[in-house]
Amino acid sequence: MRNKLLINRFRKQGLTWVVLPVVIAAGWIYPPAGFVLFVCMIGAVGLSFFRGRAWCDWMCPRGSFFDIFFLRVNKSKPVPSWLRSNKLRAFMLAVIFTVLGTQFYLAWGDLHGMGLAMVRLLTVTTIVGIVLAVFVHPRAWCHICPMGTLASWFGKGKEPLYISENCTDCGLCSKACPMGLTPNRDKETGRLMDADCIKCASCTAVCPKRALNFDTGRKTA
Repeated sequence: MRNKLLINRFRKQGLTWVVLPVVIAAGWIYPPAGFVLFVCMIGAVGLSFFRGRAWCDWMCPRGSFFDIFFLRVNKSKPVPSWLRSNKLRAFMLAVIFTVLGTQFYLAWGDLHGMGLAMVRLLTVTTIVGIVLAVFVHPRAWCHICPMGTLASWFGKGKEPLYISENCTDCGLCSKACPMGLTPNRDKETGRLMDADCIKCASCTAVCPKRALNFDTGRKTA
């Protein structure tokens, strides 16, 4: 059952990642297609109020893309501390919204111009994300993604990962986490409250002691 959980997750990602190249390609041909990006923005932030960064698991096409094409190759790379800096995240948030806001202002009323602004943003940030995935960490971009940042801020404390006393600190959960988090280090508190947890349950699937769960009243199958 635990392996089935991972298989189902990757199957879902296999359906969503294709949206990324399709929207980029379609957007350069027909710029208004770039407005699809708003779906991800609204979805990521909206869902965060209820489930934290759950959108970033398999519903985000770019997150799925990074997992499918880079996770197996570069999974062992640790996430640098500077990449998780709140100052860097706030800076990226300000830069992205300033750039997008400026382009929207200049092209206001022109759907093609506004759509092209979205396509440009999606294309550039995806290229940056790929470079980071190759040289830093598969999901490096996810740590500085403006929508991911907002989702982590608004969704902090939602659906935390519970760690039971069965945890032996083997570290398998940390190796399985696509975001590079370390659940086993929080076994003393009994909960992983890291707002960057994307609720993918990869950690619960690999735990040999079934010590991890997103519901204290349910055993991991």
